[in-house]
Amino acid sequence: MLSDTIAAISTPLGEGGIGIVRLSGPRAFDIARRVFIPAGGKEWWKGNPGYRLFYGYVSEPKSGEIIDEVLMGVMAAPKSYTKEDVVEFNCHGGFIPLRKTLETALAQGARLAEPGEFSRRAFLNGRLDLIQAEAIIDIIRAKTDAGLKLAVSQLKGDFSCKIGSIQKELTALLAEVEACIDFPEDYIPEDRAKTRGKLVKILDQVGFLISSAEKGKIYREGILAVIAGRPNVGKSSLLNALLKEKRAIVTEIPGTTRDIIEEAVNIKGIPIKLADTAGLRPTDDPIESIGVQRSRDALELSDLVLFVIDAVQGFTKEDEELLEGIQDKKKILLLNKIDLTGAGRGPAAGCPAGESPVLEISAKTGAGLEELSDTIERMVFEGKIEPGGNYLVSNVRHRDILRRCEYHLKEALQAVEEGLPEDLQAVDLRAAWVTLGEITGSTATEEIIDSIFANFCIGK
Repeated sequence: MLSDTIAAISTPLGEGGIGIVRLSGPRAFDIARRVFIPAGGKEWWKGNPGYRLFYGYVSEPKSGEIIDEVLMGVMAAPKSYTKEDVVEFNCHGGFIPLRKTLETALAQGARLAEPGEFSRRAFLNGRLDLIQAEAIIDIIRAKTDAGLKLAVSQLKGDFSCKIGSIQKELTALLAEVEACIDFPEDYIPEDRAKTRGKLVKILDQVGFLISSAEKGKIYREGILAVIAGRPNVGKSSLLNALLKEKRAIVTEIPGTTRDIIEEAVNIKGIPIKLADTAGLRPTDDPIESIGVQRSRDALELSDLVLFVIDAVQGFTKEDEELLEGIQDKKKILLLNKIDLTGAGRGPAAGCPAGESPVLEISAKTGAGLEELSDTIERMVFEGKIEPGGNYLVSNVRHRDILRRCEYHLKEALQAVEEGLPEDLQAVDLRAAWVTLGEITGSTATEEIIDSIFANFCIGK
């Protein structure tokens, strides 16, 4: 596979200013030499052509037909994304010139790249580890500045260094335990206490990474926040206010919203999918009934409920019944329309908030929305993890591997504490080391590697 030269369109199809056709492999320069005509006839391939940009034309070698005017970027191995010779044709961003440029490269001996094959080659050639490769996808899919910052940190290798550091400590500990097996006459009883101390230290580090997974997952994937309540309490107005645009229809007629309206919003760096739902009430209208059922389904899936109450009417029996149905959900109670009642209605409204925050807002004027944003951030993270760490776990695969590693470490610790033989300790220590290596790819199977790069697009 690595002996092939691969090619693909690396930019989204459609009209644009620039489109890129990328080649990588041992014949990349040879193919470029055949299809690229440099302006002025300069023999660009002579000397050291790497890390330069050449102006000219892509042509069909047999007919001499000019396909497009391009800038050709040339990167010589090993200082390229794949650590192979790489050529990129910067074409005009239309479907036809890109397709014809790609077809011309394929006709000269290149092979169409598989999804993620450029990044896979970067991994196989030691340019990236699996954490960094997955970070590329996270950068592309980042929904917020915080999510982007986390992905870039992982691409830089911050998380990889942390995993490597833990693996190094495990290696040293395993070597000590195995030395006790090979040379029992040199064993000192105090060594068991030292082994226990080192194991506890490693377990603490793994435990911290696992504890960061929830926050990392939120930055990567976001949460679903459902706006719920009785009809005509201002749910759609709240959606519009948070989005800062008139997305939902707002009228004084109850039951205006018949279906769920979903939009993405960035609140304090957290990607949130906001869902405006139909007012929850008994109804004989068949269309509204469908909307109410969809609202209940959305509430079941929600991570957070923004429960809106009409501050003018106060807390009603209907509100009480609706709240009973979402007792187990994280929620914020919002007394809306304080522009009509004035502030200070919270205690008088009689809301049985329990541990849930109660905020006074006006979706119409924007009053209280900044406090709502702060409350959402505080509730999402629950104050358990300090923000700003570079080693946040944002990938479910990484979290699951760390949990398996933690299991083996705990088994090894138990063996130490119970005075079991060192060879039993070594079995779990070795299993923890191998498991941890799956994160960076040093011990990952071909099946794991295939599944990761299958999620990449062609051309990346």
